[in-house]
Amino acid sequence: MNVVLTTLNAKYIHTCLALRLLKKYAEPEFDTDIMEFTIKDPAMNIVSDLYSRKPDVIGFSCYIWNIEQTIHVIRMLKKVLPETKIVLGGPEVSYDTEYWLERIAEVDFIVIGEGEETFKHLLKEMEAGSNGYHFVFGLGYRKEDKIVINPGRGKLDLNDIPSPYRLDEDLASLGKRVTYFETSRGCPFSCQFCLSSIEVGVRYFDIERVKEDLLYLVRNGAKMIKFIDRTFNIKRDYALEIFDFLIKNHGGCEFQFEITADIMRPEVLEFLNENAPPGIFRFEIGVQSTNDATNDLIQRRQNFKKLARTVTLVKDGQKIDQHLDLIAGLPEEDYDSFKQTFNDVFALRPEELQLGFLKMLRGTGMRAMAERFGYRFMDNAPYEILSNNILSFDDIVKMKRVEDILEKYWNDHRMDNTMKRLTDHTFATPFDFFQEYGNVWDAQGWSRIGHQFEDLFTRLDYFLEKTNAPDIYIVRGLMKLDYLLHHKHKPRKRWWTPDFDKEEQTQVREYICEHPASVSDEFADLNLSDKEIHKHVVIEKIDFNLDSYLKNETVRNGAYHLIVYYNPKTLQAVPFTVPENAASDLKEKTS
Repeated sequence: MNVVLTTLNAKYIHTCLALRLLKKYAEPEFDTDIMEFTIKDPAMNIVSDLYSRKPDVIGFSCYIWNIEQTIHVIRMLKKVLPETKIVLGGPEVSYDTEYWLERIAEVDFIVIGEGEETFKHLLKEMEAGSNGYHFVFGLGYRKEDKIVINPGRGKLDLNDIPSPYRLDEDLASLGKRVTYFETSRGCPFSCQFCLSSIEVGVRYFDIERVKEDLLYLVRNGAKMIKFIDRTFNIKRDYALEIFDFLIKNHGGCEFQFEITADIMRPEVLEFLNENAPPGIFRFEIGVQSTNDATNDLIQRRQNFKKLARTVTLVKDGQKIDQHLDLIAGLPEEDYDSFKQTFNDVFALRPEELQLGFLKMLRGTGMRAMAERFGYRFMDNAPYEILSNNILSFDDIVKMKRVEDILEKYWNDHRMDNTMKRLTDHTFATPFDFFQEYGNVWDAQGWSRIGHQFEDLFTRLDYFLEKTNAPDIYIVRGLMKLDYLLHHKHKPRKRWWTPDFDKEEQTQVREYICEHPASVSDEFADLNLSDKEIHKHVVIEKIDFNLDSYLKNETVRNGAYHLIVYYNPKTLQAVPFTVPENAASDLKEKTS
């Protein structure tokens, strides 16, 4: 049979591990082809490419982010390939299977749950020309005018699954795309919003096999490996051994893990802080809520004090970036409670903070509790909530604005110095800043027209002016710094209006050319000519001593100049400061 396995990934750089697992398990009896698309690809293009293979069987891997587009593709495909058997699998269709078979008449089979063994068994029955599939456990299908759901299949021994990481066709793209990797299946926790809580127990792949696969990927050019284990650190010795192995064999590759922070042992953190090279590890930590009553309702055991300790120790080690997740809309967490959760977690200053909204996934306990808490949510994927008994749609819309500004300003790291000032000092709380700015952003219609890099600064400046921020002069100085540091070469334009003329610029430039040590010894060591200073140095005014502020956030008001040198060899922007009296013979002091 001609069998094609396919999916619609969220982005081109993503890869689908499920397809590779199915392909390898089906061998050698079946030689399957993998075709990956994205949710942004036109449906006609996807259908045309699949049609060109003239498959007997097409298997689609289905998730909340692709199910609606997948249905559209399937309905087109069945019109041009009416004899081709359509098989669905994946977390989105493994629950409410009868619903999916009723909704999508074009689908012939649905593989429920863990699919390697079930899919191969199904292919064998198809090839044998079987008219009955009642012995294919873990399968939903049509029999005449009825829908049949077979009993579930027992769990597979993970070490019976051939490695999915060594496909020849993947070699050329290992350095360009994300490789998804699993060392275990299952989760020990019972969080009611998550599908992982349904599977009881945790199973592990043999650790020596895991090491061999990781080494193969690294040696063949993989640059980003994301571990999809739901709680990578649940088994301390296993996790520590993998961490140690990757430290010794990372080859410049980056590795991302989902960890449960409040159970991370201090000795593991100490080991990582002492031994991990900077930048090769990244932790994703699901906090979700700091409201104890909410966590009790969703059966989420969490010690926020211990979680905060872990995040702080990792941050102090300066080796590992951290991505923390929040979920808005959990039961009994109203707008004010979520504001507290946000501020609690933001106080940890993670490199990234993702504000997500509760999704009522099929099969989860949270969906079963929907009526109890008055949830209204989207009928189709991603089933995101619209309101509940204590959270109005107005509240949801407001928090969406917080999410938008958080992504654009905090998570993108385009103006870190500015963000620190705004969230530490300018506004009552970090949430207040993101909310108030989000409200103005939306009222101005900016969310509907897109933005360029400079717009992030001009719009923020407009907002600060409109809200009459008390320390706007400090924030503007930091905005200038962040803007200039973002560039690799001397920028041709600024987001602000020049506040001194060319003659004064020339005076300062000539002074620092003649007295480079007044800037700093490092600046003097550059031995720049007047031409080089003109070409690679920016001089701007600010109204406080930046050097003092960056050292300890001490605000010393006065008239100063900000000097930024763009090194043409390293393509890095370097700010310099000088003593207050360095240019006393000029109208302004130089800083």
